[in-house]
Amino acid sequence: MDTLTAIRTRYSARQFLPGKPVPRELIEQIIDAGQRAPTARNVQPWEFVVVTDPAMRRSIAELAEYGRFIAQAPVCVVVLCKDTKYYLEDGCAAVENILLAATALGVQSCWVAGDKKAYAPEIVQMVGAPDTHKLIALVPLGYAAAPGRQPARRELSQVLHWERF
Repeated sequence: MDTLTAIRTRYSARQFLPGKPVPRELIEQIIDAGQRAPTARNVQPWEFVVVTDPAMRRSIAELAEYGRFIAQAPVCVVVLCKDTKYYLEDGCAAVENILLAATALGVQSCWVAGDKKAYAPEIVQMVGAPDTHKLIALVPLGYAAAPGRQPARRELSQVLHWERF
């Protein structure tokens, strides 16, 4: 799938097929896309923890109030960044690459917030990361239980401005 098709067709999946794992090779390709994101000053502050253990995913899901469905997904990628000047920008670029790569490979995903959430420090500790790292996002990966589609977007003419707002 080409990049523009992935952008146009990506959607947030919150229900996953039980018992259908994501192959390790695909997970590695998805994470590789994440670590190839642009980064300020080439700092590359990111770290990725792939959680496949069902008990650990349930624990994460219990903490993430808008991510209860993480327990259903066969994979949860915990995206972390060292606390650098542009950690949030760099980390968000990595997450977007992960979402698009997953779509291109036929895997569904969802961005679950991390950085400013009260549960962030607990999840950082849960996955064994140093407390010098910030939780950027939780990204469940799997195969959707039902087909989805991207929600309607505003028309380009409503958001595009030339020269001035």
